[in-house]
Amino acid sequence: MMFKLAVQNVRRSARDYLVYFFTMAVVTALMFSFNTLLFSRDLLNMFETAGIMEVMIGLATFFILLIIAWLINYMVRFILEKRSREFGIYLLIGFKKKEIAKLYIRENLIFGAGAFAAGLVFGILLQQILMSVFYAMVQMDYHLHLEFNKNSLLMTFSCYFFCYLLALFRCKRRFKKMNIHDLMDSQKKNEEIKESHERGKRVLLPVSLVFFVIFGLFLFCYKNWDTGVLVLFLVGLVLVIYLFYTGVSAWIFCYLRERRDGMYRGNTLFLLRQFSAKIRTMSFTMGSLTALFTLALLGSAVAFMFNHFQSEILKDKYPFDLQINSCDPEDDFRREMELLEKEADVEEFYRYCIYENGTNQMNTWLYTHLRLFGREYLKEDNTPDFEKIKENGAYCGLDTYMCLSDYNHLRKMIGLSEITLEENAYAIHLKERVFLETGDFSGELSIQGGDGELSFAGYYTEGFSQDGHNGGDYLIIVPDAAIKEMRPYYAELAADLKGEAPSGLNDKLDDLESEGYKYNNQGQVMTEEAAEEEELGNFCCGSDTIVVYAMKNIVRDNAIPEIKYMLFAIVFSLFYVGLVFLCVALTVLSVQQLSDSAKYKFRYQVLSQIGYSRGEISEIILKQLLWYYGCPLLAALAISGVIAVYTGGKFNFYTGIKTPGFMYFLISALFFMGIYALYFILTYIGFKRNVEK
Repeated sequence: MMFKLAVQNVRRSARDYLVYFFTMAVVTALMFSFNTLLFSRDLLNMFETAGIMEVMIGLATFFILLIIAWLINYMVRFILEKRSREFGIYLLIGFKKKEIAKLYIRENLIFGAGAFAAGLVFGILLQQILMSVFYAMVQMDYHLHLEFNKNSLLMTFSCYFFCYLLALFRCKRRFKKMNIHDLMDSQKKNEEIKESHERGKRVLLPVSLVFFVIFGLFLFCYKNWDTGVLVLFLVGLVLVIYLFYTGVSAWIFCYLRERRDGMYRGNTLFLLRQFSAKIRTMSFTMGSLTALFTLALLGSAVAFMFNHFQSEILKDKYPFDLQINSCDPEDDFRREMELLEKEADVEEFYRYCIYENGTNQMNTWLYTHLRLFGREYLKEDNTPDFEKIKENGAYCGLDTYMCLSDYNHLRKMIGLSEITLEENAYAIHLKERVFLETGDFSGELSIQGGDGELSFAGYYTEGFSQDGHNGGDYLIIVPDAAIKEMRPYYAELAADLKGEAPSGLNDKLDDLESEGYKYNNQGQVMTEEAAEEEELGNFCCGSDTIVVYAMKNIVRDNAIPEIKYMLFAIVFSLFYVGLVFLCVALTVLSVQQLSDSAKYKFRYQVLSQIGYSRGEISEIILKQLLWYYGCPLLAALAISGVIAVYTGGKFNFYTGIKTPGFMYFLISALFFMGIYALYFILTYIGFKRNVEK
């Protein structure tokens, strides 16, 4: 009997909570499909950096688990309060508290089981879509096949069941403390609004707006960010959001009390009273929704930035088909070339050396002038701290040089025009990202040649494999005559391949053992024992901080899918979190209004009786929902827009890619507003139906 009654209750309330059911099904589908990526044997075997996917999706799932637990707990409590009078009647006719609690738990388990089953069906389809998009992003072929991993199913079920179990356990405890009087008067209490210090509270609105401006200025002007400052900033921002809604509700209340001009125009009075009552009882919820919308928008915007970074940066990072580094400047790369000729179709080999002349002025200047390093390598008297510079691995231990003939040959290999230098001149090949920050700093340098100081001839910023191979960030290009007086620092092998490199070529090169002596960054011969204990120091990746793939052997066709995989993990995880957060927030908005539509039914009937037409009532409902939906959306757009502009600027700074951060924020906003509009339309239709029936 209890089970039958539970099924009947679920059927009766299904229409009111259809949005909640839909959201839980979508969340289940997302969790299942992303967990499939997490446990996919194909992906784990395909990529060396597969661990990054586990970390990113694991972190995303953790945050999503928290927000889903909050949603389920919120909805279980919300539905309980809305049905409190019904449960009070059950007590009056002889039901025990324990029986009512069991009934409600069964209803929620039936509801949750239905959403979980529907989500799994959709999740299998979404899994195929997700895998297809992934393989397209890493430029690999994918053939549709069903991969039903029991671990992904178990993890999804565990997360889902845990959230429900926790919410229902708390709900059961709440049932034990309630009596008939509490249950029968629960809704009435929710409708009662206590007038406590409203005139004082309304000052919170301008105060919160002032603080929003201060936070914006702080964001752009403060330079010494660390974890503690960041946490304080975020906590302060969240508090101000909640203060804002408290101030809005108090301001509207005082506006109504003071009978301001325009109150009685059209439907203003009715709408203001409706909105005021709602926002005052839901100020905490509205603040939470604003925070969720903000996180969703920012997550999506940053995901777009990383996707743009992926499409742009790889062109510059890896211009050569193959690069091999050796700490031994005498290395002839014989074994590597034999392997390459056996495994790939090689068009050209080119061996060359990077040189040093015992100077460190270029390294020193970059360490002490790039914003990335700040004052880390400066003493209190603003002189370079050479001890710290010596310990850092961003650049090689000494300045890195290349002779003109080698430089021109390499430029020709990647389709660039050759350059010319006078006998007493030099040029600098610099990462574009660094040059955009530094500008011309040649006047700060004194580059020596055989006959004295060389004159500066210009900068070049094309992609040139400057993550540990052709120096880090920079190369100083000098005439061949000048290079003869310098000492070989380390050796490099570049190669052009016909067609694509075979998969696994990078791994085969890594398996080769180096012959001969090992050298450190200063060109000193190391013993075998020392070489085993100390990481060899030619991988000077420079000041790049977003994506660094500094390896001894770089096969572009093998490396790019690995890097795209890493970026894919970041991009998809951010979209994953953003979409779930958005759906959760919209579910709360929608369910709140649909549930309250029964309470508002009498009010709209009164409007009908005093002469309002159906069209006018529909217009009032539309305005009411627009106010309710628009308030957290507009607040989130304002906050996330400012943060997105700041994040875009920082992204440009650390990557050197001219990423249109605000444009991607607008794209994210448009994308999410499409979903927003869908929920709004469904709520509007449901609200009208409940009021008119």
